Parts: sequence; C-alpha cells; structure tokens
Amino acid sequence: MRTGATDLALVGTAGAPPQGLDTLPIVSERLVAAVPFGHPLAGRDRATLAEISAYPVVCPSEGTGIRTVFDQACAARGIRPEIALQASAPGAVADLAVRGFGIAILSESMTANHVGRLKALALDIETPGVLALVWTATQSPALRQLLVHSRQAFTNAQSMAAPEAVR
Repeated sequence: MRTGATDLALVGTAGAPPQGLDTLPIVSERLVAAVPFGHPLAGRDRATLAEISAYPVVCPSEGTGIRTVFDQACAARGIRPEIALQASAPGAVADLAVRGFGIAILSESMTANHVGRLKALALDIETPGVLALVWTATQSPALRQLLVHSRQAFTNAQSMAAPEAVR
C-alpha cells in the first residue's frame, strides 16, 4: 500500500493501524475457544486462557488479526499455549477442532457454521478481532467514492470498534 500499488485492503487487525494508514472497521467480534462436544470443557460457557493452555490449540496462521490478538493476550498473561496446528482458513481451523486436534481459536461468528459440532466458549480476552478496510491518505476519486459508501454501509460496525482504531 505504501508504494501505491494497492489503494485499499481488507485486513484482520489487532489494534491501531500502522502510521500513515487509515481504517474503517467493518466487523468487530470477541474471540472464542471452540471445542467438540466430547471435550472436557464442552460443558462450560466460559474458559480462561490459562485453562485452555492445558490443551493443544488450533488457530489461524501467524500474522492474522485473530492470531495476533490471541498471541498478545497470552503473552500479557505469561501463557505459552501449545499450538498444535494452524491454518489460514477459519473453516479449516474449526474442522481441525471437530476432529480432535485441539481447541480452535476463532471469532464468534466463525463458529456459526459448526453448530452441533463445536461449542463456543467465551474467553477472557478483552480485545476483539477486527476486520477493517485499510487505505493510505492519498486517494483516487474512485476510492473516495467507495469510502463514502463503505462508511454509510458499515456505520454500526464502526461504532462498535475502539475509537482510537478509527480515523
């Protein structure tokens, strides 16, 4: 983006945008631990990071917004979970958990397609996973128009995001 080759990107983020970039959050969701129904934690509605670190974890790849939020939350508590497997597609992460490879770390909506196969447990992570449009200050006329329409379409999501993450 900084070279001008790309005008706009849709990215998962774990905080404020890098300097020189602006964002429009379109989705902001809490992270959950998803376990198959036979798992020892399946009878609960909540779990702490310390509790899930007793089991293998499957999660999105490093560098994704969800993974960054998870890694930062664990590091802040001095927790080192065993990352058994990682995948770039949320559906693959969920399928690995269904098959018993570990507890899946996903955003809440990512578990919707797995009702009856996975139980979503609320986690003690305050920072949400955010999906945002990101762009540089230099804008073409077409990008300006797209941003006007995007702001109108995603007003509710923007109001849910942390104020310092929105410019």
